[in-house]
Amino acid sequence: MAFELPPLPYAYDALEPTINEETMKFHHDKHHKAYTDKLNEGVEKDPALAGKTIEEILAVISTQPPLVRNNGGGFWNHDFFWKIMTPGGGTPSGKLAAAIEAFGGLDKLKEEFNTKGAGQFGSGWAWVIADSSGALKVTSTPNQDNPLMDDAKDKGTPILGNDVWEHAYYLTYRNDRAAYLKSWWDVVNWDEAGKRYDAAVG
Repeated sequence: MAFELPPLPYAYDALEPTINEETMKFHHDKHHKAYTDKLNEGVEKDPALAGKTIEEILAVISTQPPLVRNNGGGFWNHDFFWKIMTPGGGTPSGKLAAAIEAFGGLDKLKEEFNTKGAGQFGSGWAWVIADSSGALKVTSTPNQDNPLMDDAKDKGTPILGNDVWEHAYYLTYRNDRAAYLKSWWDVVNWDEAGKRYDAAVG
């Protein structure tokens, strides 16, 4: 198999009460596994994809069929999602903290992010991305699309990302996506976000 389901970097119940154990088990073991398995099906059908990283595939996603696009996005997005969260959360620091201040401050970033996430029609993702200059931008994508895809409306390096598909929050928050988005900030892994920002700006 070209791609393997990455393990969670913490226990299933580690993000409670923001995300409960039952949600994590279904989300990781069922949903993420399905994206992984179906991505492999798509890759096996196209010899040109053999040996490519998921990032290399996303960079040419406009040339790929829905099987690869949807499941390649789902595979990458969820691997990113688990890593960008951590028990206890934290606070921004270093270059990322400075970029957030330049954006207008953390409260403004949270407000714009939550608005984008709540306003994403149907299923999708909310993102904070960095452009080539290091400036931050809040955006959203439908389905399992992401800002690394070659045909993304807003391209950039993902720094933060939150899954607003109902399977990510429905067992705890029911249809209250806004409450989920607000609570999610309690488990943001700012150390990981900072590392990704540092790598993006060089």
